[in-house]
Amino acid sequence: MTTMIDDVTEPRASTEAGVRASHGRTLLASLSLRPGDGVVLLLAAMMLLTPAVGVPHEFMLQDTLKSMVVAFGTLVAAWLLLWQNLRRSEPLQWQGVLWLPLLLMVYALGSMAWSHTYLAAVEAVRWFVFSILLWVGMNSLTRERVPMLVSGIHWGAVLAALWAALQFWLNLQLFPGGAPPSSTFINRNFFAEFVVCTLPFSLWLLVQARNSSEIALRAFFLAFNLVAIMMTGTRSALLALLILLLVLPAIVWLYRQQFELAHWRRRQAWLALAVLLATVAGLGSLPTSNPQIEGEQSGVTALQRSFFRATSLAEKGTYTKGSASVRLLMWKSTVRMIEAHPVTGVGAGAWEAVVPLYQVNDELLETDFYAHNEILQLLAEYGLAGWFFLLSLVAYLCLTAWRTWNDRSDAEQEEAPLRALTLACLLALLVVSCAGFPWRMASTGALFALALAILIASDVRLGIHGRFFALALPWSPRRARMLMMFVLACLVLAAYIAQQAAASERRLVMAAKLAATVSQSGEANHPRWDPVKAQILQLTREGITINPHYRKITPLVGDQLTFWGDWTNAIWIWESVVASRPYVPGMLANIARGYLQTGQPDKAAAYLERVQALRPNTPLVHSLEVAMLNSTGQQGQAIQLILQYLQEGSYDFDMLNIAYQLGIQTQDRPLALQALQLRNERWPMLAWDGWLKMGDIYALPEVADDARALQAYRTAVAAVDEAQKEAVRQKVPPAYRARL
Repeated sequence: MTTMIDDVTEPRASTEAGVRASHGRTLLASLSLRPGDGVVLLLAAMMLLTPAVGVPHEFMLQDTLKSMVVAFGTLVAAWLLLWQNLRRSEPLQWQGVLWLPLLLMVYALGSMAWSHTYLAAVEAVRWFVFSILLWVGMNSLTRERVPMLVSGIHWGAVLAALWAALQFWLNLQLFPGGAPPSSTFINRNFFAEFVVCTLPFSLWLLVQARNSSEIALRAFFLAFNLVAIMMTGTRSALLALLILLLVLPAIVWLYRQQFELAHWRRRQAWLALAVLLATVAGLGSLPTSNPQIEGEQSGVTALQRSFFRATSLAEKGTYTKGSASVRLLMWKSTVRMIEAHPVTGVGAGAWEAVVPLYQVNDELLETDFYAHNEILQLLAEYGLAGWFFLLSLVAYLCLTAWRTWNDRSDAEQEEAPLRALTLACLLALLVVSCAGFPWRMASTGALFALALAILIASDVRLGIHGRFFALALPWSPRRARMLMMFVLACLVLAAYIAQQAAASERRLVMAAKLAATVSQSGEANHPRWDPVKAQILQLTREGITINPHYRKITPLVGDQLTFWGDWTNAIWIWESVVASRPYVPGMLANIARGYLQTGQPDKAAAYLERVQALRPNTPLVHSLEVAMLNSTGQQGQAIQLILQYLQEGSYDFDMLNIAYQLGIQTQDRPLALQALQLRNERWPMLAWDGWLKMGDIYALPEVADDARALQAYRTAVAAVDEAQKEAVRQKVPPAYRARL
C-alpha cells in the first residue's frame, strides 16, 4: 500500500497531460479510490455536509449541528489517517504553521485558571479541532487528491446557496433562522461569508473543465453562488466579492497555460462567459416573494440588493446608524480592552463576559456575543499570543504569495495556480473577518483550516524545509496506536458533549417557546396554564443544570415570566446567567427590578450598586433610582428626580412608565401626559397604547376635555394596522367608540 506521506513527498514524475487530467477530475470521477484516498474523501464529505445540512426545527441552533459535523468528521479522519499509517516507521510531516493554533489552544487552557473557565475551555476545544484538521489535511492532501476536496467545498456551497435561493424566491421556511435568506446558517451574514470564500475553488473547477457540458454546468453553478451572495446584501461579503472580481481574473490570466482553459476552443470560452453573464443577469433579476426581504426596502432582486447595499458603504453617515454603528461601538470597546490588557489579554473567549467593563455610558447593554472583528477580538482575548499568531500567519501568507509570484521553477509553476487561488480564498476570509466572526463558525472555520492545509501540503511537495517550516515528526507503530486510542477517547468525549449540548438547547428553547405561548395568550394567569408553567420551570432547571453558561436563550425564559408577574422565578433564572456573565448591566437591572417587585429592597439596592459601578449617570441607573424611591414609599423624591431627568433627557421606557403611574396616583396629570407623549415619540410601536391612556386622562370628569379625548382615541386607532384596529377600538370607552 502506498503510504500517505509517500504520496505527499513523491517526486513529480507525471506528464503535463497527466497533471491536467488529475486537476480536471471531478468528485464523481475520483470515487474510483486509490489507497489512502479515504481520508480526503471523508474531508470532502464533511465540507459538503456542513453547509448543506441544517436543523428543521428551533430546538437546536444551526451552528451546533454544523460544529458536530466538523468535530466528528475531523476526528474520524484523524483516526483513519493514523490507521492507514499504523505500520509505518517513516516520519509524518509537521510544519511550523501548525504551532500557531496549538499556541492559542495552550493559552486557552492556561486562561481557564484565571479568566472565564467555561469560555476558555470552549476556545481550547475549537483550536484543538482546528489543529487536528490542519494536520490531517497536510498529511493527506496530495495534488491528485485536492480536486476531491475542492469538489466537496464547491458542492457544499452550491447546496447552501440553493436553500438560500429557495428562501429568497419561494419564501421556503424549512430551516428556522434570523434575517433571510440565511440558508442553513441561521443568519444570512454567516451564509454569505462562507460562500464568498469558496468562490476561488469554484472557479478552479471551472477553468479545469475539459468539455463543453462540464464548462456550462460549472459556469452556471459558479454564477448561481454569486447570485446567492447578492441576495443576502451582506456588505462584508460584497466587499470581498468586489476584491475577488479583481484578483481571480488576474490569477486565471497569469496561470492560463497551467489550466485546462488553455486547451479550450474559442466557442467554449465564449460559452463559459455567456453562461456566467446570463445566469447572473437572469437569476439576479428574479424578484423575491419573501415578505421580510420586501419589507427591508433595499431592493427586491439580487442585483438590486447587492447594488443598494454595496453603494451604502460609501454613503455619508453609514457608520452612525444601523448594524454598522453597532459594530463600530463594539470595535471601540474592543480597542479599549486591548489597551487595558496588551500583554495577557482578557482570557480566551472572555470578550463577551467582560466587554461591558469597556463600554462607555451610552452603550447600555452588550450588543452581541462577539466583537464582529476576528482580528480585534483575537488581540483582546489572547494578548501577546494573539499578536504572535496574527503576525506569524500574515508573514507566512505573504511569504507564500511572494514565493508563488517569484519562483519560476517547473515545480513551483505546477503548484502556483492552486496556491494562488487558495490564497485568494484566505484573502476573502480575512476581509469578512473584519466585520464578522467566521473563524468561530463551523463551516468557515473548517474552510480556514483546510485552505491552510492545502498551502502547507504544497510546501511539502515543493521541498520547502527549514527549522520553522516542514519538520519530521518522529513515528512508530506504538506511537500510532497510542494516538488512535487518544482519538477514540476524543470521539467518545465529543459524543458526550454533543449529547449534552443538544439536551440543554432543546430544554431551554422549549421552555422559551412555551413561555412565549403563555405570554401571548392574553390570559397568562388563567389556571389552565399552571401545568405549562410548571413544565417551563422544570425544563429551565434541567437546561441550566446541564449548561449553566448558556447566555443566548436562558434569559429569554426569565423575561417571559415577568409578563404574568412571576418575578420570583424570573430572578433565579437571571441570577444563573449573572453567575456566568457578572457584568451585564441590563441583566443586573432586571434582577434589581425583580427584587423591588417582590418586596426585597435591600437585595435590590445591592444590584443597583453593581449597575451604578458599571454605568454611572445613565438612564438605566436613573430609572432604577426612581423605581427604588417609588417602591419604598418616597414618591415625592421620585417625582423630583423624574422631572430632573426628563428635563435632562436622561430617561428610558421604565422611567416613563413609572412617571405615568405616579402621575395618575398623585393626580399630577401633566406629568402623566408628558410621560406618555415622550414614550410615544421614542417608542412609536407602542404609541397606540399611549394615545389610549392619554384619551382616558382627557376623558376623566375632573378634566373633561372631550375634544382632546376623542382625538387621542382616533389617533390610537389610526396608529395600528387594519388587522388590529378592531381590537384597539374595543379598548375605547363606549361613549367615545361610536363617535370614532
